[in-house]
Amino acid sequence: MGSGQVTSSEPFDFQGKHVTVAGLGVSGVPAAKVLHGLGASVTVVNDGDDERARAQAAELEALGITVRLGDGDTLPEGSELIVTAPGWKPDKPLFAAAEQAGVPVWGDVELAWRLRGPDAADWLAVTGTNGKTTTVQMLASILKAAGLRTAAVGNIGVSLLDAVLGEERYDVLAVELSSYQLHWAPSLRAHSATVLNLAPDHLDWHGSMEAYAADKGRIYEGNRVACVYNVADKATEDLVREADVEEGCRAVGFTLGTPGPSQLGVVEGILVDRAFVEDRHKNAQELAEVADVTPPAPHNIANALAAAALARAYGVPARAVRDGLRAFTPDAHRIAHVADVDGVAYVDDSKATNTHAAQASLAAYDPIVWIAGGLAKGATFDELVAKSAKRLRGAVLIGADRALIREALARHAPQVPVVDLDRTDTGAMRAAVQEAHGLAQAGDTVLLAPACASMDMFANYNKRGDAFADAVRELGSADG
Repeated sequence: MGSGQVTSSEPFDFQGKHVTVAGLGVSGVPAAKVLHGLGASVTVVNDGDDERARAQAAELEALGITVRLGDGDTLPEGSELIVTAPGWKPDKPLFAAAEQAGVPVWGDVELAWRLRGPDAADWLAVTGTNGKTTTVQMLASILKAAGLRTAAVGNIGVSLLDAVLGEERYDVLAVELSSYQLHWAPSLRAHSATVLNLAPDHLDWHGSMEAYAADKGRIYEGNRVACVYNVADKATEDLVREADVEEGCRAVGFTLGTPGPSQLGVVEGILVDRAFVEDRHKNAQELAEVADVTPPAPHNIANALAAAALARAYGVPARAVRDGLRAFTPDAHRIAHVADVDGVAYVDDSKATNTHAAQASLAAYDPIVWIAGGLAKGATFDELVAKSAKRLRGAVLIGADRALIREALARHAPQVPVVDLDRTDTGAMRAAVQEAHGLAQAGDTVLLAPACASMDMFANYNKRGDAFADAVRELGSADG
């Protein structure tokens, strides 16, 4: 880790400044209102010109904000700053024009960071390809158990702008950050931060794996106390090494194995801390039991260790880690046990929308009848299938890109029986569950871990998970 005193960003006076907000969306509308309230002259540009955009535009125009629909590429005359929605790709002509004109570009996270007051709450920041939301929620639960005023913010829960500008006073914030948000947040400096894992994702946005990793790594810049990395994922440790942090900031690893000094890990079913203790070469502090983590799947234990490391970096006592983990319940559709039917467990992990998440899910069970498929988003499935082949009793494939998974199964798990469901109607998930029921034996797990997005058949992964759970309950009542 490089070191060097990192000063906080300069305050920015918005009075009379010409600010362009790029994109209406969930971050654009509040950003435009906040900037207008600070006295800026705000113009919102938006690619789309549909009914929803027109309704949002009318709401903003009523406040005296200029909105330009159907043209998100041209830089408005006189722009002194652009505040962009996180999803806008860096190669858009608007940003090239801004660079040429020397106009800075911030995301909503950068804006929130710049607007913090002098006695603002510290940020404990979390990013990674998978597990961000769960880890941030675990972290908030632990911080609350320690009696701290906190909230899970960022990509989830309370919006960052609301957290920074609202009436509520926080001691510390648990902040979920996407690679998009980090890309547009150059001056963010967290108290402590973690990159949970790195796997190819959103490469169409970032342009390359290197650019994606570099944006994730920005979360470590200027950390004051701890850069928390995943011992099993060397790329995360490499990002810590490359980060420019404050003097005295430490690299702290988390591992599912026995921890070394400056690590958190697992010893005989106990989560232990060898980083934030006196004489870490000889001592370890018990934090919680594996059984305190719901569900106790390996990747979820890793999430719990990362959350614990950030909380301990903030000075939280061991008891609060245990109490916070016990109080935490994961969101729906994240390795959620739906029911047991005829001795077979049915588990809904519809949130596993990429191969990395599906692999973590598949690693938690054995033997498995796997329900998979949907929109591949450019993913390949050979590595996933090769790593999971020994655990598979059978597979039921659904969705637009199921052939890609079928071909990977033929190459790496030819012995596994595969049912290929060529239907996308509302009854397709019911049929998939019935087929899986036919392949499963007592003691097996039928696992919905699609490794794909849902939009070819369902509005979102929640609806897909609901359809699975409904079909399982129907199966149970029919068998009952």
